[in-house]
Amino acid sequence: MAAPAAPSPASAAPVIHAAPPLPSYIPPFGLRTIIGCLGMLLAVHVAGFNEHVTEIGLSDIRGAMHLGHDEGTWLTTIYEAFNIASMAFTPWFYMTFSIYRFSIFITAVMALLAIPAPFMPDMTALCVLRAFQGLAGGCLPPVLMTVMLKYLPAEIRVFGIGGYAMSATFGPNLGLPLEAFWFEHVGWHWLYWEIIPMAALAIGMLAYGLPRDPMHLERFAKFNWLGLLVGLPAICSLVIVLYQGDRLDWFRSPVITNLAIWGGAAFVVFLINESFHPSPYFKIHYWLSRNIQASLLSLVGILAICSLMAELPATYLAEVRGYRPIQMVPVSLVVALPQLVMLPLIAAICNSRRVDCRYVLAGGMLCLAAAAWCGTWLTPDWVRDNFYIIQILQVFGQPMTVIPTLMLATLALGPADGPFISGMVNMLKGLANAVAFALFAALTRRREQYHSTMLLDHHGTHGLALQGLGEPIGQQLAGTSPDAGHVARNALEVFHTFIHEQALVLGLADIYFILIWVCLFYAVLNVVLPRRVYPPRPPSATAPAH
Repeated sequence: MAAPAAPSPASAAPVIHAAPPLPSYIPPFGLRTIIGCLGMLLAVHVAGFNEHVTEIGLSDIRGAMHLGHDEGTWLTTIYEAFNIASMAFTPWFYMTFSIYRFSIFITAVMALLAIPAPFMPDMTALCVLRAFQGLAGGCLPPVLMTVMLKYLPAEIRVFGIGGYAMSATFGPNLGLPLEAFWFEHVGWHWLYWEIIPMAALAIGMLAYGLPRDPMHLERFAKFNWLGLLVGLPAICSLVIVLYQGDRLDWFRSPVITNLAIWGGAAFVVFLINESFHPSPYFKIHYWLSRNIQASLLSLVGILAICSLMAELPATYLAEVRGYRPIQMVPVSLVVALPQLVMLPLIAAICNSRRVDCRYVLAGGMLCLAAAAWCGTWLTPDWVRDNFYIIQILQVFGQPMTVIPTLMLATLALGPADGPFISGMVNMLKGLANAVAFALFAALTRRREQYHSTMLLDHHGTHGLALQGLGEPIGQQLAGTSPDAGHVARNALEVFHTFIHEQALVLGLADIYFILIWVCLFYAVLNVVLPRRVYPPRPPSATAPAH
């Protein structure tokens, strides 16, 4: 009998599974793709400027358009409600109409709606216009996340995550300088119109650089009508509760009570529908993953902390020191401009397989905790320069927290999961700002009231002991009027102004103290709960099959 033939070297070699080919419409990575990705990043920043600049300049807009304070708060609330709600549903639409067509169309709509904004005849018309602008602006961040994860090579995908993180760190801190520049040097109309030239540039870059992916209109056969009709008003209702709750005294207001009950019930129906629908807007079962739980919860907390950290010095400088936005510009630029260097640097560090991004995240939380600890020393004597050390610590803390959190949320999933996680991440990113606004309003009011009551109580208790010091306020005002009653009223008004300033400063210091413990909690949480993720790498051509 003949001996069996020896195996050939070719048959003995391990089988190599090649990486799945890219879709035919995606060109090789190069300058054109980079321009398209940068255009998408610019479009998202345009949407962010449209949001933050008009919010920061709301008092100037109200004065120019003859709007009251309560009316002005609804302008911000309506915009944010539709902005956040649209983020949850965007991935379905760009998968249907194509990223290329959808992003260009939405950017153009957002810019065109800015043209008539300063000329709206009444409050209702302006709110309707801002609602549509919010819908358009909220559609762009989920597209950016998908573009960065889909079109960038695996070895630089973490840098794409760093680019997306710019919308959470660089953009919001640049809103104040832009508002000061446009209002003080150009005109209040440009608080709306500033996005038009930047949007035109972004559209040109998108049209040139983004791959022409095909449309999939057949997806309408399984369109999730119930999810849209229930989810959109549910999310809008909950956002309105967060933005208007403190002003309307929460559940003592029928408006807040009805929105919370019916909006909450509709949101539960929305979640149940998403769990069973064959074409959901996002997948609820992602929350079963430890990494998703930790990263999404951390994303809400971290972005809320960053938002509060930006709001605290702005409130102090405006309310206590009387600063205009243009005088607060250096405080914001100290955080904003270094992000252009820090974000790529942190992305490069996290892109190394030797570095565990969980510990980078914990280090960033410690930086934010140190910034909050410095803020507890706040006094009425502080000026702009006293906040620089707090802002410098945030220069390191913000990118060190945001980039690892996004890595934990996105890199543990496959490419097919990108659209579903992008909608969830961006909706929670928007909710973080709403949560920060609600917390800041509630904490500031309650702590200020508490300290005001305590200060007045101490003054009344020790009033007799203080009589020997005389009345320094009255003595200084004595020469301003021969009417003793008029002087006494002015002295009482000055006294209450001092009480208000002291109570506000103590209240803001209390918020800084709370933030210390919140930062430490998230530092421990993200070391313990999530599993480690590694930066992506292209498949090796020599790796054996498993």
